[in-house]
Amino acid sequence: MNIQRLGDLKLALGECPTWHDGRLWLLDCRQGLILALDPDSGRVTARHEAPAPLGSFAFNADGRIVLSLKEEIAALDLQDGSLRSLARIEASHPHLRLNDGTALADGSFLTGTMHVLREPGEAPLGGLYRLDTGLRLHKLDEGLGIVNGPCVNPVNGRLHVADSAERVIYSYAIASDGTLSDKQVFLRTDAYDSGPDGCTFDSEGGLWTALVRTGAVARFDMQGGLSRWIDVPVAHPSALCFGGSEMADLFVTSISDSGRLHASGPLDGAVLKLTGVGFRGTARPVCRLPLQF
Repeated sequence: MNIQRLGDLKLALGECPTWHDGRLWLLDCRQGLILALDPDSGRVTARHEAPAPLGSFAFNADGRIVLSLKEEIAALDLQDGSLRSLARIEASHPHLRLNDGTALADGSFLTGTMHVLREPGEAPLGGLYRLDTGLRLHKLDEGLGIVNGPCVNPVNGRLHVADSAERVIYSYAIASDGTLSDKQVFLRTDAYDSGPDGCTFDSEGGLWTALVRTGAVARFDMQGGLSRWIDVPVAHPSALCFGGSEMADLFVTSISDSGRLHASGPLDGAVLKLTGVGFRGTARPVCRLPLQF
């Protein structure tokens, strides 16, 4: 296996790497940047801006991007930079914002909140939300402190969602209408001295997560057992995805200054490319939202 720096970016809060149309896309959430990189040279081939802080994004079938902003979901037209608000969550607080998200197979967009700096015993606001293909917003779950890494296991079809604040990854059954049931604890990461951050699945149903406080990425089998551990040369790896022509390369984003996490090593904030990890990913779905600008 080989680990290399991809390009020369130094991101403040690198997040949400996504393989799309032969390029690696990602966010710098604190800077309000959406970037596309050449997967071999790391050269920035596209750069777009949106109001910070960004939480997550997914591609729509029409080529636009669906974004989680602070307390609303919006669509960005990459051609002219126009931004359209699609939905707003019911909660509002200075320490609350939308965070990680993903497109689901039915074309909807799923995203969740992070509510930080809470008082002891204070319940988190917000929760887990799904914007359906009729642009209706549904609240699916609540009581989650920091939602990260939502992704669907390609083998059993269950949705997995991390709560980084509680150091746990939950698993849900997801119905064809997007409703959730059978919530289970898939994995607790206390033993690894870190909450789980971004997550992705390989084609065999192994869940990979960035252990943001441990400087490692790890793979867990379908029973939640640790099956692979990779130390990476950054203090705070944040998220990861498979990509490349064979979907066999693992791309990892990292943090230099998230506002709460800080690191100043030579590679902190860099994008890493891991080759030879021995697993392949699967293509992510795109949203199919009816976006009229």
